[in-house]
Amino acid sequence: MWLQDCDGFAEICRGYFPYYLLIIFPIFIMISPMNPVAASHEFPVYRMNQYDLHGVSHGCRSAPISLEAKSLTDWSTSRHCIIAEALDLTPSIFQSIKKKAGALIILLPEKLNELKQEEIEHIMTLEESMLYGGETNIPVYFAEWNSDLNNILNDITNGVNTDDKTVSATKALFSSISASGYRIVVSSKQASAKSDTKVATLHGWLTGSGAEEKLPTIAIVTHYDTSGIAPELSFGANSNASGVSMLLELARLFSILYSMGRSRPQYNLVFILTGAGKINYQGSKKWLEDQLDGLEGSIIQDAAYVICLDTVSASNNLYVHVSKPPKENSSGGLFYKELKMVAESSEIITVEGIHKKINLAEESLAWEHERFSIRRLPAATLSTLKSHENSSRATIVDVLKNGQVDRLYQNTKVISEALARHIYNLSSSQIFSESLDVSKESLSLWLNYLSAQPRSASLLADKQNLLVSTLKESMSKYLGDIKITLHTPDKRDPEFVFYDVTKAILYVYSVKPAIFDLFLTIAITIYLGLIYIIVHNFPKLYFVAAKLSIKNKVS
Repeated sequence: MWLQDCDGFAEICRGYFPYYLLIIFPIFIMISPMNPVAASHEFPVYRMNQYDLHGVSHGCRSAPISLEAKSLTDWSTSRHCIIAEALDLTPSIFQSIKKKAGALIILLPEKLNELKQEEIEHIMTLEESMLYGGETNIPVYFAEWNSDLNNILNDITNGVNTDDKTVSATKALFSSISASGYRIVVSSKQASAKSDTKVATLHGWLTGSGAEEKLPTIAIVTHYDTSGIAPELSFGANSNASGVSMLLELARLFSILYSMGRSRPQYNLVFILTGAGKINYQGSKKWLEDQLDGLEGSIIQDAAYVICLDTVSASNNLYVHVSKPPKENSSGGLFYKELKMVAESSEIITVEGIHKKINLAEESLAWEHERFSIRRLPAATLSTLKSHENSSRATIVDVLKNGQVDRLYQNTKVISEALARHIYNLSSSQIFSESLDVSKESLSLWLNYLSAQPRSASLLADKQNLLVSTLKESMSKYLGDIKITLHTPDKRDPEFVFYDVTKAILYVYSVKPAIFDLFLTIAITIYLGLIYIIVHNFPKLYFVAAKLSIKNKVS
Protein backbone atom coordinates (compact mmCIF):
# COMPACT_ATOMS: atom_id res chain seq x y z
CA MET A 1 0.00 0.00 0.00
CA TRP A 2 2.71 2.44 0.99
CA LEU A 3 4.60 1.60 -2.20
CA GLN A 4 1.63 2.84 -4.23
CA ASP A 5 1.55 6.10 -2.24
CA CYS A 6 5.23 6.59 -2.98
CA ASP A 7 4.57 6.03 -6.68
CA GLY A 8 1.89 8.75 -6.57
CA PHE A 9 4.24 11.17 -4.77
CA ALA A 10 6.97 10.44 -7.31
CA GLU A 11 4.54 11.24 -10.14
CA ILE A 12 3.59 14.56 -8.45
CA CYS A 13 7.22 15.51 -8.01
CA ARG A 14 8.01 14.71 -11.62
CA GLY A 15 5.18 16.86 -12.93
CA TYR A 16 4.62 19.80 -10.63
CA PHE A 17 7.10 20.06 -7.77
CA PRO A 18 9.72 22.20 -9.60
CA TYR A 19 7.07 24.84 -10.11
CA TYR A 20 6.08 24.80 -6.44
CA LEU A 21 9.61 25.86 -5.59
CA LEU A 22 8.99 29.20 -7.28
CA ILE A 23 6.18 29.87 -4.78
CA ILE A 24 7.62 28.27 -1.64
CA PHE A 25 10.98 30.04 -1.73
CA PRO A 26 9.53 33.59 -1.78
CA ILE A 27 7.21 32.63 1.11
CA PHE A 28 10.17 31.43 3.17
CA ILE A 29 12.04 34.67 2.41
CA MET A 30 9.07 36.82 3.47
CA ILE A 31 8.53 35.00 6.79
CA SER A 32 12.23 34.95 7.64
CA PRO A 33 13.14 36.63 10.99
CA MET A 34 15.49 39.19 9.34
CA ASN A 35 14.27 42.77 9.87
CA PRO A 36 15.21 44.99 6.91
CA VAL A 37 14.65 48.14 8.99
CA ALA A 38 17.54 47.16 11.26
CA ALA A 39 19.81 47.29 8.23
CA SER A 40 19.32 51.03 7.65
CA HIS A 41 20.09 54.18 9.64
CA GLU A 42 19.40 57.89 9.27
CA PHE A 43 21.65 60.70 10.50
CA PRO A 44 21.52 64.49 10.10
CA VAL A 45 24.63 65.75 8.31
CA TYR A 46 25.90 69.23 7.49
CA ARG A 47 27.50 70.13 4.20
CA MET A 48 30.84 71.82 3.91
CA ASN A 49 30.68 75.57 3.33
CA GLN A 50 30.25 76.84 -0.22
CA TYR A 51 30.47 80.44 -1.35
CA ASP A 52 32.10 82.69 -3.94
CA LEU A 53 34.00 85.84 -3.01
CA HIS A 54 35.20 88.28 -5.67
CA GLY A 55 34.75 85.57 -8.30
CA VAL A 56 36.84 83.00 -6.41
CA SER A 57 35.11 79.75 -5.47
CA HIS A 58 35.49 78.39 -1.95
CA GLY A 59 34.40 75.13 -0.39
CA CYS A 60 32.35 72.16 -1.53
CA ARG A 61 30.82 72.11 -5.01
CA SER A 62 28.66 68.97 -4.85
CA ALA A 63 25.88 67.57 -2.65
CA PRO A 64 24.28 64.15 -3.54
CA ILE A 65 25.95 60.84 -2.61
CA SER A 66 25.25 57.19 -3.47
CA LEU A 67 28.43 55.21 -2.88
CA GLU A 68 29.91 52.32 -0.96
CA ALA A 69 31.29 53.24 2.47
CA LYS A 70 35.00 52.76 3.16
CA SER A 71 37.41 53.71 5.91
CA LEU A 72 40.57 55.78 5.59
CA THR A 73 42.68 52.63 5.27
CA ASP A 74 40.90 50.65 2.56
CA TRP A 75 39.35 53.06 0.05
CA SER A 76 40.76 53.13 -3.46
CA THR A 77 38.46 54.59 -6.11
CA SER A 78 35.90 57.29 -6.81
CA ARG A 79 33.18 54.68 -6.17
CA HIS A 80 33.92 54.92 -2.45
CA CYS A 81 32.57 57.30 0.19
CA ILE A 82 35.03 57.62 3.05
CA ILE A 83 33.84 57.85 6.64
CA ALA A 84 36.52 59.18 8.98
CA GLU A 85 36.91 60.89 12.32
CA ALA A 86 37.98 64.53 12.19
CA LEU A 87 40.99 63.89 14.42
CA ASP A 88 42.25 61.19 12.01
CA LEU A 89 42.25 63.51 9.01
CA THR A 90 45.16 65.74 8.05
CA PRO A 91 45.41 68.39 5.31
CA SER A 92 47.51 66.07 3.12
CA ILE A 93 45.08 63.17 3.55
CA PHE A 94 42.16 65.44 2.67
CA GLN A 95 43.89 66.67 -0.48
CA SER A 96 44.38 63.06 -1.57
CA ILE A 97 40.75 62.19 -0.81
CA LYS A 98 39.24 65.10 -2.72
CA LYS A 99 41.27 64.19 -5.83
CA LYS A 100 40.46 60.45 -5.96
CA ALA A 101 37.52 59.52 -3.71
CA GLY A 102 33.82 59.94 -4.42
CA ALA A 103 32.68 61.61 -1.17
CA LEU A 104 33.68 62.20 2.44
CA ILE A 105 31.75 61.99 5.71
CA ILE A 106 33.59 63.46 8.73
CA LEU A 107 32.55 62.39 12.23
CA LEU A 108 33.19 65.13 14.79
CA PRO A 109 34.42 64.47 18.34
CA GLU A 110 31.79 63.79 20.98
CA LYS A 111 32.26 66.94 23.11
CA LEU A 112 33.70 69.89 21.22
CA ASN A 113 33.83 72.07 24.34
CA GLU A 114 36.06 69.55 26.16
CA LEU A 115 38.73 69.01 23.52
CA LYS A 116 42.39 69.32 24.41
CA GLN A 117 44.27 72.27 22.98
CA GLU A 118 46.20 70.11 20.50
CA GLU A 119 42.94 68.57 19.28
CA ILE A 120 41.42 72.03 18.79
CA GLU A 121 44.46 73.17 16.83
CA HIS A 122 44.33 69.99 14.73
CA ILE A 123 40.72 70.64 13.69
CA MET A 124 41.33 74.35 13.03
CA THR A 125 44.30 73.53 10.80
CA LEU A 126 42.19 70.98 8.94
CA GLU A 127 39.35 73.48 8.44
CA GLU A 128 41.69 76.13 7.09
CA SER A 129 43.26 73.75 4.58
CA MET A 130 39.86 72.47 3.46
CA LEU A 131 38.32 75.89 2.91
CA TYR A 132 41.29 77.73 1.44
CA GLY A 133 43.07 74.88 -0.33
CA GLY A 134 41.15 75.24 -3.58
CA GLU A 135 37.78 73.95 -4.76
CA THR A 136 36.45 70.64 -3.44
CA ASN A 137 34.45 68.93 -6.16
CA ILE A 138 33.34 65.92 -4.11
CA PRO A 139 30.49 66.07 -1.56
CA VAL A 140 31.80 66.63 1.98
CA TYR A 141 29.54 66.38 5.01
CA PHE A 142 30.06 66.66 8.76
CA ALA A 143 28.17 64.58 11.31
CA GLU A 144 27.93 65.23 15.01
CA TRP A 145 29.05 62.35 17.19
CA ASN A 146 26.52 59.53 17.29
CA SER A 147 26.98 56.09 18.83
CA ASP A 148 25.30 54.29 15.89
CA LEU A 149 27.41 56.11 13.32
CA ASN A 150 30.49 55.48 15.42
CA ASN A 151 29.66 51.74 15.45
CA ILE A 152 29.30 51.77 11.66
CA LEU A 153 32.69 53.45 11.38
CA ASN A 154 34.20 50.79 13.65
CA ASP A 155 32.64 48.02 11.51
CA ILE A 156 34.15 49.53 8.38
CA THR A 157 37.53 50.14 9.98
CA ASN A 158 37.83 46.72 11.64
CA GLY A 159 36.95 44.76 8.51
CA VAL A 160 39.57 42.45 6.98
CA ASN A 161 41.82 44.26 4.56
CA THR A 162 41.87 42.10 1.46
CA ASP A 163 44.74 44.12 0.02
CA ASP A 164 47.05 42.81 2.74
CA LYS A 165 49.68 40.53 1.08
CA THR A 166 49.93 38.38 4.21
CA VAL A 167 46.32 37.25 3.78
CA SER A 168 45.91 34.08 1.68
CA ALA A 169 43.81 34.17 -1.47
CA THR A 170 41.28 31.74 0.01
CA LYS A 171 40.92 33.75 3.20
CA ALA A 172 40.64 36.99 1.26
CA LEU A 173 37.92 35.48 -0.95
CA PHE A 174 36.02 34.14 2.04
CA SER A 175 36.31 37.50 3.82
CA SER A 176 35.02 39.31 0.76
CA ILE A 177 32.03 36.97 0.56
CA SER A 178 31.15 36.95 4.27
CA ALA A 179 31.84 40.61 5.07
CA SER A 180 29.01 43.12 5.50
CA GLY A 181 29.31 46.52 3.87
CA TYR A 182 27.45 49.81 3.96
CA ARG A 183 26.04 52.03 1.28
CA ILE A 184 25.99 55.78 1.83
CA VAL A 185 23.13 57.75 0.33
CA VAL A 186 22.46 61.49 0.59
CA SER A 187 19.54 62.17 -1.72
CA SER A 188 20.00 65.92 -1.77
CA LYS A 189 19.54 68.13 -4.78
CA GLN A 190 22.58 69.73 -6.34
CA ALA A 191 23.46 73.01 -4.62
CA SER A 192 22.51 76.21 -6.44
CA ALA A 193 23.22 79.89 -5.89
CA LYS A 194 20.78 81.74 -3.64
CA SER A 195 18.95 84.43 -5.54
CA ASP A 196 17.29 86.21 -2.61
CA THR A 197 20.37 87.20 -0.58
CA LYS A 198 19.73 90.13 1.78
CA VAL A 199 22.50 91.20 4.17
CA ALA A 200 21.10 93.21 7.08
CA THR A 201 23.00 95.93 8.96
CA LEU A 202 21.41 97.55 12.01
CA HIS A 203 22.27 100.86 13.62
CA GLY A 204 20.90 103.02 16.40
CA TRP A 205 22.25 105.99 18.31
CA LEU A 206 22.32 107.99 21.51
CA THR A 207 22.26 111.76 21.08
CA GLY A 208 24.59 113.83 23.24
CA SER A 209 23.93 117.12 24.97
CA GLY A 210 23.84 120.03 22.54
CA ALA A 211 23.28 120.41 18.82
CA GLU A 212 23.37 116.86 17.48
CA GLU A 213 24.94 117.71 14.12
CA LYS A 214 27.79 119.65 15.78
CA LEU A 215 28.73 117.04 18.38
CA PRO A 216 31.58 114.57 17.80
CA THR A 217 30.44 111.01 17.15
CA ILE A 218 31.95 107.75 18.33
CA ALA A 219 30.77 104.56 16.64
CA ILE A 220 30.78 101.09 18.24
CA VAL A 221 30.75 98.41 15.54
CA THR A 222 30.67 94.63 15.47
CA HIS A 223 29.51 91.94 13.05
CA TYR A 224 26.96 89.39 14.24
CA ASP A 225 27.74 86.51 11.87
CA THR A 226 30.38 83.84 12.28
CA SER A 227 32.18 81.31 10.12
CA GLY A 228 33.36 77.71 10.04
CA ILE A 229 33.88 74.80 7.70
CA ALA A 230 30.13 73.98 7.84
CA PRO A 231 27.49 76.76 8.05
CA GLU A 232 25.10 74.74 10.21
CA LEU A 233 27.87 74.05 12.75
CA SER A 234 29.25 77.59 12.97
CA PHE A 235 28.21 78.87 16.40
CA GLY A 236 31.02 81.39 16.95
CA ALA A 237 30.82 81.80 20.74
CA ASN A 238 33.97 83.89 20.75
CA SER A 239 33.93 85.16 17.18
CA ASN A 240 31.70 86.98 17.26
CA ALA A 241 28.96 86.31 19.80
CA SER A 242 31.24 87.91 22.37
CA GLY A 243 31.47 91.12 20.33
CA VAL A 244 27.68 91.34 19.92
CA SER A 245 27.11 90.64 23.63
CA MET A 246 29.56 93.39 24.58
CA LEU A 247 28.02 95.91 22.17
CA LEU A 248 24.51 95.29 23.54
CA GLU A 249 25.77 95.65 27.12
CA LEU A 250 27.53 98.91 26.23
CA ALA A 251 24.30 100.14 24.65
CA ARG A 252 22.41 99.28 27.84
CA LEU A 253 24.92 101.02 30.13
CA PHE A 254 25.26 104.23 28.12
CA SER A 255 21.53 104.46 27.48
CA ILE A 256 21.13 104.89 31.26
CA LEU A 257 23.67 107.74 31.31
CA TYR A 258 22.13 109.40 28.23
CA SER A 259 18.61 109.12 29.65
CA MET A 260 19.37 111.79 32.27
CA GLY A 261 20.04 115.37 31.19
CA ARG A 262 22.64 115.98 33.91
CA SER A 263 24.77 113.00 32.85
CA ARG A 264 24.41 113.30 29.09
CA PRO A 265 27.87 113.93 27.59
CA GLN A 266 28.71 116.05 24.57
CA TYR A 267 29.22 113.05 22.33
CA ASN A 268 26.91 111.13 20.03
CA LEU A 269 27.23 107.36 20.26
CA VAL A 270 26.32 105.17 17.28
CA PHE A 271 25.96 101.39 17.68
CA ILE A 272 26.25 99.34 14.48
CA LEU A 273 25.66 95.60 13.99
CA THR A 274 26.90 94.56 10.55
CA GLY A 275 26.17 91.47 8.49
CA ALA A 276 28.47 89.29 6.36
CA GLY A 277 31.48 90.27 8.44
CA LYS A 278 33.14 86.96 7.66
CA ILE A 279 32.69 87.63 3.94
CA ASN A 280 35.24 90.43 3.79
CA TYR A 281 33.04 92.71 5.91
CA GLN A 282 30.52 93.20 3.13
CA GLY A 283 27.88 94.52 5.51
CA SER A 284 30.02 97.41 6.77
CA LYS A 285 31.26 98.09 3.22
CA LYS A 286 27.73 98.46 1.81
CA TRP A 287 26.56 100.43 4.86
CA LEU A 288 29.42 102.89 4.49
CA GLU A 289 28.67 103.32 0.80
CA ASP A 290 25.07 104.21 1.63
CA GLN A 291 26.12 106.57 4.41
CA LEU A 292 29.01 108.37 2.74
CA ASP A 293 28.03 108.22 -0.93
CA GLY A 294 24.27 108.67 -0.57
CA LEU A 295 22.33 111.88 -1.02
CA GLU A 296 21.02 111.92 2.54
CA GLY A 297 23.11 113.13 5.45
CA SER A 298 25.41 110.64 7.16
CA ILE A 299 25.46 109.90 10.87
CA ILE A 300 29.11 108.92 10.63
CA GLN A 301 30.46 111.44 8.10
CA ASP A 302 32.76 113.19 10.61
CA ALA A 303 33.11 110.45 13.23
CA ALA A 304 35.74 111.22 15.84
CA TYR A 305 36.50 107.54 16.29
CA VAL A 306 35.22 104.09 15.31
CA ILE A 307 35.69 101.19 17.75
CA CYS A 308 35.18 97.71 16.30
CA LEU A 309 34.72 94.69 18.59
CA ASP A 310 35.90 91.31 17.37
CA THR A 311 36.54 88.16 19.43
CA VAL A 312 36.71 89.77 22.87
CA SER A 313 36.44 86.80 25.26
CA ALA A 314 39.39 84.55 24.40
CA SER A 315 41.70 85.94 27.10
CA ASN A 316 42.33 88.92 29.37
CA ASN A 317 44.78 90.43 26.87
CA LEU A 318 43.24 93.25 24.87
CA TYR A 319 44.89 94.23 21.58
CA VAL A 320 44.09 97.51 19.86
CA HIS A 321 44.56 96.90 16.12
CA VAL A 322 45.00 100.00 13.98
CA SER A 323 45.93 100.70 10.36
CA LYS A 324 47.45 104.04 11.30
CA PRO A 325 48.63 104.94 14.82
CA PRO A 326 46.35 107.69 16.22
CA LYS A 327 47.74 111.06 17.15
CA GLU A 328 48.30 111.56 20.84
CA ASN A 329 45.59 114.18 21.35
CA SER A 330 43.06 112.70 18.94
CA SER A 331 40.00 110.76 20.13
CA GLY A 332 41.75 107.51 19.25
CA GLY A 333 44.89 108.46 21.15
CA LEU A 334 42.99 109.67 24.22
CA PHE A 335 40.77 106.57 24.29
CA TYR A 336 43.85 104.32 24.05
CA LYS A 337 45.40 106.12 27.05
CA GLU A 338 42.26 105.67 29.11
CA LEU A 339 42.06 102.03 28.11
CA LYS A 340 45.59 101.36 29.31
CA MET A 341 45.01 103.24 32.58
CA VAL A 342 41.80 101.36 33.39
CA ALA A 343 43.42 98.03 32.47
CA GLU A 344 46.39 98.72 34.75
CA SER A 345 44.10 99.60 37.66
CA SER A 346 42.18 96.35 37.17
CA GLU A 347 45.40 94.32 37.57
CA ILE A 348 43.78 91.64 35.39
CA ILE A 349 43.67 93.06 31.86
CA THR A 350 46.65 93.97 29.72
CA VAL A 351 46.41 96.32 26.74
CA GLU A 352 48.74 96.39 23.74
CA GLY A 353 48.60 98.32 20.48
CA ILE A 354 49.16 96.50 17.17
CA HIS A 355 49.87 98.49 14.00
CA LYS A 356 49.27 96.79 10.65
CA LYS A 357 48.95 98.50 7.29
CA ILE A 358 46.02 97.65 5.03
CA ASN A 359 46.90 95.16 2.31
CA LEU A 360 44.45 95.65 -0.54
CA ALA A 361 46.13 92.87 -2.53
CA GLU A 362 44.71 90.26 -0.16
CA GLU A 363 41.34 88.68 -0.94
CA SER A 364 39.97 89.72 2.47
CA LEU A 365 40.76 92.54 4.85
CA ALA A 366 42.30 91.64 8.19
CA TRP A 367 39.95 93.49 10.57
CA GLU A 368 36.64 95.33 10.29
CA HIS A 369 38.16 98.71 11.19
CA GLU A 370 40.02 98.63 7.87
CA ARG A 371 36.70 99.17 6.06
CA PHE A 372 36.36 102.48 7.94
CA SER A 373 40.02 103.39 7.60
CA ILE A 374 39.78 103.01 3.82
CA ARG A 375 37.07 105.68 3.92
CA ARG A 376 39.41 107.92 5.98
CA LEU A 377 37.60 107.44 9.27
CA PRO A 378 39.85 106.95 12.34
CA ALA A 379 39.16 103.43 13.55
CA ALA A 380 40.51 100.52 15.57
CA THR A 381 39.54 96.95 16.38
CA LEU A 382 39.58 95.70 19.97
CA SER A 383 40.25 91.99 20.17
CA THR A 384 41.73 89.38 22.48
CA LEU A 385 43.60 87.95 19.49
CA LYS A 386 47.01 89.32 18.58
CA SER A 387 46.85 88.33 14.92
CA HIS A 388 44.08 88.35 12.34
CA GLU A 389 45.46 85.05 11.05
CA ASN A 390 44.43 83.20 14.20
CA SER A 391 42.34 80.22 13.04
CA SER A 392 39.99 80.50 16.03
CA ARG A 393 38.18 83.33 14.21
CA ALA A 394 36.57 80.88 11.78
CA THR A 395 36.08 77.41 13.18
CA ILE A 396 33.34 75.02 14.27
CA VAL A 397 35.17 74.36 17.55
CA ASP A 398 34.45 77.96 18.61
CA VAL A 399 31.81 76.88 21.13
CA LEU A 400 31.04 78.20 24.60
CA LYS A 401 33.71 77.14 27.10
CA ASN A 402 34.24 77.41 30.82
CA GLY A 403 35.51 80.80 31.96
CA GLN A 404 34.47 82.59 28.78
CA VAL A 405 31.72 84.62 30.45
CA ASP A 406 34.12 85.72 33.19
CA ARG A 407 36.67 86.96 30.65
CA LEU A 408 33.99 88.77 28.67
CA TYR A 409 32.76 90.40 31.87
CA GLN A 410 36.22 91.69 32.83
CA ASN A 411 36.94 92.98 29.32
CA THR A 412 33.56 94.70 29.10
CA LYS A 413 34.18 96.47 32.41
CA VAL A 414 37.53 97.82 31.20
CA ILE A 415 36.27 98.94 27.76
CA SER A 416 33.06 100.53 29.07
CA GLU A 417 34.94 102.41 31.81
CA ALA A 418 37.60 103.65 29.38
CA LEU A 419 34.97 104.83 26.90
CA ALA A 420 32.99 106.60 29.63
CA ARG A 421 36.07 108.36 30.99
CA HIS A 422 36.96 109.48 27.50
CA ILE A 423 33.59 111.01 26.59
CA TYR A 424 33.22 112.61 30.04
CA ASN A 425 36.88 113.71 30.08
CA LEU A 426 37.45 112.13 33.50
CA SER A 427 40.74 110.39 34.21
CA SER A 428 40.32 108.98 37.70
CA SER A 429 36.67 108.66 38.69
CA GLN A 430 35.00 105.26 38.45
CA ILE A 431 31.79 105.78 36.50
CA PHE A 432 30.38 102.26 36.32
CA SER A 433 30.02 100.89 39.82
CA GLU A 434 27.42 99.56 42.26
CA SER A 435 23.95 99.78 40.68
CA LEU A 436 25.33 101.17 37.43
CA ASP A 437 27.69 98.35 36.60
CA VAL A 438 28.29 95.81 33.88
CA SER A 439 25.75 93.00 34.17
CA LYS A 440 27.43 89.63 34.11
CA GLU A 441 24.03 87.99 33.90
CA SER A 442 23.10 89.97 30.80
CA LEU A 443 26.39 89.11 29.10
CA SER A 444 25.91 85.44 29.95
CA LEU A 445 22.36 85.36 28.60
CA TRP A 446 23.36 86.97 25.29
CA LEU A 447 26.46 84.81 24.92
CA ASN A 448 24.45 81.64 25.54
CA TYR A 449 21.66 82.71 23.20
CA LEU A 450 23.94 83.68 20.32
CA SER A 451 26.27 80.68 20.64
CA ALA A 452 23.34 78.25 20.71
CA GLN A 453 22.45 78.84 17.05
CA PRO A 454 24.46 78.72 13.83
CA ARG A 455 25.16 82.20 12.50
CA SER A 456 26.94 81.68 9.23
CA ALA A 457 26.40 84.62 6.87
CA SER A 458 24.66 82.40 4.32
CA LEU A 459 22.04 81.32 6.91
CA LEU A 460 21.27 84.89 8.00
CA ALA A 461 21.09 86.46 4.54
CA ASP A 462 17.33 86.74 4.14
CA LYS A 463 14.80 89.50 4.62
CA GLN A 464 12.84 88.05 7.53
CA ASN A 465 15.57 86.56 9.71
CA LEU A 466 14.60 85.79 13.31
CA LEU A 467 18.01 86.65 14.76
CA VAL A 468 18.08 90.04 13.05
CA SER A 469 14.57 90.76 14.35
CA THR A 470 15.64 89.81 17.88
CA LEU A 471 18.69 92.06 17.71
CA LYS A 472 16.58 94.95 16.44
CA GLU A 473 14.08 94.50 19.26
CA SER A 474 16.86 94.41 21.86
CA MET A 475 18.64 97.47 20.48
CA SER A 476 15.37 99.42 20.41
CA LYS A 477 15.13 99.09 24.21
CA TYR A 478 18.25 101.17 24.68
CA LEU A 479 18.74 103.28 21.57
CA GLY A 480 16.84 105.67 19.35
CA ASP A 481 15.07 104.68 16.18
CA ILE A 482 16.72 101.46 14.95
CA LYS A 483 17.25 101.31 11.22
CA ILE A 484 17.87 98.15 9.22
CA THR A 485 19.63 98.43 5.90
CA LEU A 486 19.31 95.46 3.55
CA HIS A 487 22.02 94.97 0.94
CA THR A 488 21.76 92.75 -2.12
CA PRO A 489 24.77 91.69 -4.24
CA ASP A 490 24.96 93.06 -7.77
CA LYS A 491 23.22 90.52 -10.02
CA ARG A 492 25.53 91.14 -12.98
CA ASP A 493 28.81 91.02 -11.09
CA PRO A 494 28.18 89.92 -7.50
CA GLU A 495 30.98 90.42 -5.00
CA PHE A 496 29.81 87.35 -3.12
CA VAL A 497 27.47 84.43 -3.76
CA PHE A 498 25.87 82.08 -1.22
CA TYR A 499 24.61 78.57 -1.97
CA ASP A 500 21.78 76.48 -0.56
CA VAL A 501 21.87 72.84 0.71
CA THR A 502 23.61 73.37 4.01
CA LYS A 503 22.22 70.23 5.65
CA ALA A 504 20.74 66.89 4.62
CA ILE A 505 19.82 63.40 5.83
CA LEU A 506 22.42 60.67 5.55
CA TYR A 507 21.03 57.17 4.90
CA VAL A 508 23.32 54.25 5.70
CA TYR A 509 22.22 50.86 4.37
CA SER A 510 23.80 47.59 5.44
CA VAL A 511 24.57 45.60 2.28
CA LYS A 512 26.57 42.63 1.12
CA PRO A 513 29.33 43.11 -1.47
CA ALA A 514 28.72 42.33 -5.15
CA ILE A 515 30.80 39.14 -4.92
CA PHE A 516 28.39 37.86 -2.28
CA ASP A 517 25.48 38.27 -4.73
CA LEU A 518 27.45 36.35 -7.35
CA PHE A 519 28.31 33.59 -4.89
CA LEU A 520 24.70 33.37 -3.67
CA THR A 521 23.39 33.19 -7.25
CA ILE A 522 25.73 30.31 -8.08
CA ALA A 523 24.84 28.47 -4.85
CA ILE A 524 21.08 28.82 -5.46
CA THR A 525 21.45 27.69 -9.08
CA ILE A 526 23.38 24.56 -8.03
CA TYR A 527 20.87 23.85 -5.25
CA LEU A 528 17.84 24.15 -7.53
CA GLY A 529 19.61 22.08 -10.19
CA LEU A 530 20.22 19.26 -7.71
CA ILE A 531 16.60 19.40 -6.53
CA TYR A 532 15.40 19.29 -10.11
CA ILE A 533 17.55 16.23 -10.92
CA ILE A 534 16.50 14.44 -7.74
CA VAL A 535 12.80 15.08 -8.34
CA HIS A 536 12.85 13.92 -11.97
CA ASN A 537 14.78 10.79 -11.07
CA PHE A 538 12.88 10.05 -7.86
CA PRO A 539 11.25 6.74 -9.17
CA LYS A 540 14.66 5.31 -10.04
CA LEU A 541 16.06 6.34 -6.68
CA TYR A 542 12.98 4.91 -5.01
CA PHE A 543 13.31 1.48 -6.68
CA VAL A 544 17.02 1.33 -5.91
CA ALA A 545 16.23 2.12 -2.29
CA ALA A 546 13.40 -0.49 -2.30
CA LYS A 547 15.69 -3.21 -3.69
CA LEU A 548 18.32 -2.44 -1.10
CA SER A 549 15.65 -2.62 1.59
CA ILE A 550 14.37 -6.03 0.37
CA LYS A 551 17.91 -7.43 0.22
CA ASN A 552 18.54 -6.31 3.76
CA LYS A 553 15.35 -8.05 4.94
CA VAL A 554 16.19 -11.30 3.07
CA SER A 555 19.69 -11.37 4.46
